[in-house]
Amino acid sequence: MESELPIRLVLVDPPGGVDFGIQSGSGSEYKTLFVQQPKNGDVIFDFSLVVADNRKDGLPNLKGPFAQGPPANRFIYIDVGTYAGQKNTQWSRRMKVPLQGITWELIKQATNKPGHRLLVRIPGKAKDGSPNCATVKFLGVWQVAKDHN
Repeated sequence: MESELPIRLVLVDPPGGVDFGIQSGSGSEYKTLFVQQPKNGDVIFDFSLVVADNRKDGLPNLKGPFAQGPPANRFIYIDVGTYAGQKNTQWSRRMKVPLQGITWELIKQATNKPGHRLLVRIPGKAKDGSPNCATVKFLGVWQVAKDHN
């Protein structure tokens, strides 16, 4: 059985003038969707993953065009600068957002409450003030949040 899992990624205070987007697909055939620059300090991405209950270890199998990597180590790519299609920028980076902290309990809470989704906050800047990159550390943990749309 498969269901839709609404997700919100919040990049907290990323540097201005840089494009950020969510990668759909992989290899040379990927597309960057939801491309945006910071407004009011943060960048917010709302999208959905598909969750299936078909892993041998019993953990959620997060799938769909935004899910990257093998089932036990799924992640989302946030494309930065030229990777997000931006021209005339020095930044060519990618953030790797791990999905391992998403449990069946969180999924049930998010999907059983209309107008809710799983949310995680990510630092938008590296220690030197440039756009964050590589595997990101969260500001907190995955949590269920009410939509503000």
